[in-house]
Amino acid sequence: MVNKQKLYSITLVSAAMFSMLLNTAGSEPFADITNYYGYNVSVIDTATNNITTNVTGLNHPYGIAVFSDGTKEYLTNKGNNTVSVNNTTTNKATATVPVGLELYGVAVTPDGEDVYVVNVGSYTAPSIVSVINTTTNKVTTNVTVGSRPVAFG
Repeated sequence: MVNKQKLYSITLVSAAMFSMLLNTAGSEPFADITNYYGYNVSVIDTATNNITTNVTGLNHPYGIAVFSDGTKEYLTNKGNNTVSVNNTTTNKATATVPVGLELYGVAVTPDGEDVYVVNVGSYTAPSIVSVINTTTNKVTTNVTVGSRPVAFG
């Protein structure tokens, strides 16, 4: 039998590492790290390994996805079921999108037209993935998926 607490911790660490790698690839030389209990995102300069700033005003940020050109990122706020759209130059939110329940992972399409957000909801099957149009910052559709998804790969 798998210890649920241990499995949850492994999932959190894996998601954090995935988020960091995703973000680093999209906006070098910075890595943006979500701080779930700190209610912020630490922006780390990867050349110096120093925190340059913290993005504040978030509510239990969890997932993060950065546009391929590094100009903006989408952050899931698990605490209030929204997604924040962040300008990576100013590190300020430009929009907030209400999305489902219990938000975890987030991914942006290579063309930057859509963002996919995992909604665990009530922890029962089926869960959904919400699709946000990045021009309107509105949910355009929901895709039914399996039970308790947390991240993209």
